[in-house]
Amino acid sequence: MVEFGKKLKERRYPEWQEYYINYKLMKKKVKQYAHQIEIGPQDRRRVLKEFSRMLDNQIEKTVLFLLEQQGLIASRIEKLGEQHAILQQQPVISQISELREAYRAIGQDLLKLLFFVDINAIGLRKILKKFDKRLGYRFTDYYVTTRSNHPYSQLQQVFKHVGIGAVVGALSRNLADLQDRQGSYWSIYDQPAVPLQDPVIESIKVAVDRLTHSTNFLHFLGQHALIMQEDLPVPAEDHIDEEKYHFMSLLLNLANTFLYMVNTYIIVPTADDYALSLGAPATVCGVIIGSMAVAQVFSSVYFSAWSNRSYFRPLIFSSIVLFLGNLLYALAYDLDSIAVLLIGRLFCGLGSARAVNRRYISDCVPLNIRMQSSAAFVSASALGMACGPALAGLLQAKFKIYVITINADTLPGWVMALAWFAYLIWLLMSFKEPPRDIEENHSPQQTNTEKVENDEIEKGLTEPLLLNDENTQHDEDEDNDCEDNEEALEESHKPATSFASAYRLLTPSVKAQLLIYFMLKYAMEILLSESSVITSYYFNWTTSTVAIFLACLGTTVLPVNIIVGSYISNMFEDRQILLASEIIVCIGIILSFHIIIPYSVPQYVCSALITFVSAEVLEGVNLALLSRVMSSRLARGTYNGGLLSTEAGTLARVVADGTITLAGYMGESKLLNLTLLPSLLICVASIVTTSLTYNSLF
Repeated sequence: MVEFGKKLKERRYPEWQEYYINYKLMKKKVKQYAHQIEIGPQDRRRVLKEFSRMLDNQIEKTVLFLLEQQGLIASRIEKLGEQHAILQQQPVISQISELREAYRAIGQDLLKLLFFVDINAIGLRKILKKFDKRLGYRFTDYYVTTRSNHPYSQLQQVFKHVGIGAVVGALSRNLADLQDRQGSYWSIYDQPAVPLQDPVIESIKVAVDRLTHSTNFLHFLGQHALIMQEDLPVPAEDHIDEEKYHFMSLLLNLANTFLYMVNTYIIVPTADDYALSLGAPATVCGVIIGSMAVAQVFSSVYFSAWSNRSYFRPLIFSSIVLFLGNLLYALAYDLDSIAVLLIGRLFCGLGSARAVNRRYISDCVPLNIRMQSSAAFVSASALGMACGPALAGLLQAKFKIYVITINADTLPGWVMALAWFAYLIWLLMSFKEPPRDIEENHSPQQTNTEKVENDEIEKGLTEPLLLNDENTQHDEDEDNDCEDNEEALEESHKPATSFASAYRLLTPSVKAQLLIYFMLKYAMEILLSESSVITSYYFNWTTSTVAIFLACLGTTVLPVNIIVGSYISNMFEDRQILLASEIIVCIGIILSFHIIIPYSVPQYVCSALITFVSAEVLEGVNLALLSRVMSSRLARGTYNGGLLSTEAGTLARVVADGTITLAGYMGESKLLNLTLLPSLLICVASIVTTSLTYNSLF
């Protein structure tokens, strides 16, 4: 954390200090407005007009400087181009090397300019959020609506850099031409499959992608993990001590994720038959499937807290509990006890270590492979989701070993118990506990370090950028919006210490995103959990057919994310994709209803595919936006953003599975419509909420 503050200082450019937005001045103005409102009513229009004018002036100052610097960089590239043309006629090795270094120097200056813009963009987002929070106005909505979509928008110049691409293209082409073969390479346009690997260009590309939210498949898939990143730009080098990273331990975390998802969905095709064999209605499958999610609501919290101290011990506990849970699930048939079956599934839920898996990637994986690891985490989940039902379809045996019955209902339990036992042995032999020099959330030293880090962030956004020592304490106190004392400043940067304190950090935008996440998980759980009952009632599908159908749905996850992450997300804004995906989910739900005409296989399959695929797209975009609008205090600690999203999704699954069981008491003929109706209502509510917060999702 201290090193982060030092790196931030290195990124301040005193020669440009007059062109940074005056963050401190705007914070003072917000504080002044808030104080005036406390002592008397204020004219809302006047406040909005005054602050908008101030913000316009600050943005214009930054944008004009940005354009000026782009022009200077373009002029330098043009002059070097003249030298390049001469060298192509008469190549001189020493001069080619000098020219290459000159181009790289321009690249470094461009990277410096991008970091400058990034700091200002973060400052704008922070001040808009601060204004809304302190004054209770929807200023962000008003300001973005009136400025962002205007043909002369200067706000868009800060967040969308049209001219940067041309400059990067010119640098890339010329550096490629001056690579090892000194001019004998074809153009980058003739060999697009061989990208330039110059470190300067790679760093610039990362910076541009960060500013414009450009993405690719790995980034888009990695966003599903909601591993929170720091607000400020960080250099390409790693901040994680390499001693903490252990490939086999990472692999074991990914294996835990995969096995848990297999464990979750392997029983879906057979849960209704298992319930019937124990004398319960088929619709009790909702409780059987959902009991695992009920336990996960609690396990997510204690595993998240446990991961503050260890990764190895929680994984050991997880493996043992899941082994016992699957053993009870398998034995319930011969014990003829629905209670034993449910206890077994509860044990499985208590072994959910996804919080540990996510936290390990966040804390112990180097930055240069963290996004790939996050994508692997999501891929393992998707693969497990597809393999679970597929494996259930293959487990079609029936025999006895002494008094133990082995059949399609009990085999998932036996297979998963064996898998978790083997995993436990592998874990004991291969996992390496990373060193923990500083305990998060428990050490006073950590709290002080976090305060230093956040103080540095605040200073990096102010004018002037470099402060003398005697004014440092004074400015820290002025910048604190809550209390004018050091203790309050420290408190304001602590991680959330409870669900209540975490909830108080949720802005309307974050609440909207969590509602959307709840909605999509609810709709997907309804679709998957009741699939065996619905298809059996309407189409007489066998267990194997249901398993194939669910496996096919699961296999769409990665191809859909490739398309969205590589293409769609770079063509449209995240908020546009978000709203469109919600509408498509709504259409899929509507098409699923059984109204008058006979219910057919094409109607069910097409509506399920539309709902599932659009919900998958929605999940990635939703979590990407959530990571941007969520408070930085929720990026660390036990009650972090990942835990909140996990709890929202798990609660959705619990409610959905409970809905299936309750609706089942009305009869299987009404089950479909009764379970789809809440999905439709929640989906419509999320669309309305998104529309109301649309302009704050940028």
